[in-house]
Amino acid sequence: MRTMYPAVEPYDQGMLDVGDGQSISWRRHGTPGAKPAVFLHGGPGGGCLPDHVRSFDPTRYDVLLFDQRGCGLSTPHVSRFDTDLSTNTTWHLVADIEKLRELMGVERWLVFGGSWGSTLALAYAQTHPERVTELVLRGIFTMRRAELAWFYQGSAGMLFPEAWQEFLAPIPEDERGDLVGAFHRRLNDPDPKVREEAALAWSAWEGSLVALLPRPDLVDAHRQREFALAFARIESHYIANAGFLEEGRLIRDADRLRHIPGVIVQGRYDMCTPPVTAYDLHRAWPEAELVIVPDAGHASFEPGIAHHLIEATDRFASRDGG
Repeated sequence: MRTMYPAVEPYDQGMLDVGDGQSISWRRHGTPGAKPAVFLHGGPGGGCLPDHVRSFDPTRYDVLLFDQRGCGLSTPHVSRFDTDLSTNTTWHLVADIEKLRELMGVERWLVFGGSWGSTLALAYAQTHPERVTELVLRGIFTMRRAELAWFYQGSAGMLFPEAWQEFLAPIPEDERGDLVGAFHRRLNDPDPKVREEAALAWSAWEGSLVALLPRPDLVDAHRQREFALAFARIESHYIANAGFLEEGRLIRDADRLRHIPGVIVQGRYDMCTPPVTAYDLHRAWPEAELVIVPDAGHASFEPGIAHHLIEATDRFASRDGG
């Protein structure tokens, strides 16, 4: 079983003004001039962590990590109530990725994304297929109505009733027919207590389902106030707008990827993004390798998932992308 590479400090980092009053925090890890790659974090609104570079051999890759608009070290931070979200959409992020590629000075790169990062990777690759050498995707999420209903309208809650009741707590019973809408209103309420209560419930719900086995430390991390406020507000903004995507678009347009080598890694017991979406993507993009990990949930650090992600990046490290 492969284990993750050690975390390495960035050899370069900075802020990129991408317009709209937004500055993106970026850092580069690995070996300058090695195979270029970009890591797309989850959420939306999750931000990057040092461990996110550990799926790449630092001697063979030059990896760019960045915090998407409004989260992590990017500014303005969405935990501030006066931060405008009107210029924070999937298509703004796709444009930001292109600006970062130009900053990195590469023509093409490997694109790696999990969970929401897989959504963004698919949107980017389908928009700019000529810029993508390979795709490595985990925990596939495409913002279809059935996927959103599973996680935010009660289906997943049937398996985690204790955590589900904590999620529901801020919402009166007469508003629970549309939980995304009810949370979205509260996360944008002028009252900071209303916003914080909703943010902590929203963020802790996701933290409770990320790993196959209980991880109280993950739930605690999702309950950190500043993180939760940005994470929940950005995520609910995207979910309420169905990711700014037409229904089924990312599966429908998968034919644009058929010349791009790809690996899809999916946990069999993923409670956040169930395997049916990965399976549907593979049917639309049969050239990609689909790996269903039999004893894993959603998180990239779970041993079986980490093993297959590292196998994929190692395999692609020696490929010139030509």
